Amino acid sequence: MATSVPRGPRQVFSAFQWSMKGLKACFTHEASFRLEVYLAVVLCPLGLWLGYGGIEKLLLVTFPILVLCAELLNSAVEAVVDLVSPEFNELAGRAKDMGSAAVFFLLIMIPISWGLILVPHLQG
Repeated sequence: MATSVPRGPRQVFSAFQWSMKGLKACFTHEASFRLEVYLAVVLCPLGLWLGYGGIEKLLLVTFPILVLCAELLNSAVEAVVDLVSPEFNELAGRAKDMGSAAVFFLLIMIPISWGLILVPHLQG
């Protein structure tokens, strides 16, 4: 049985640095991620301003952040697939397409959630 390594401030800081390195790499190399970051930079403060109460604010901010999370994972899958299978492979293409589809579904949820939350406020 493996023994767990204690997590101290140094290990937590290292994990933070690796996360920032991943964000920087994705922002540098992925145009889609950059566009989604710009979208989140606009939508998150707007959602905090337009939402009534904590639950609405949370829901309006959640989907733009989830899009970023999914795009990070999709980009990681694409990088690994390209490394392992540089030539065309049907399974590799399928994996990349599925990751893209996950991002697409979350992008669709942004206008749906915003519409369901904000349209009633505009009507009433």
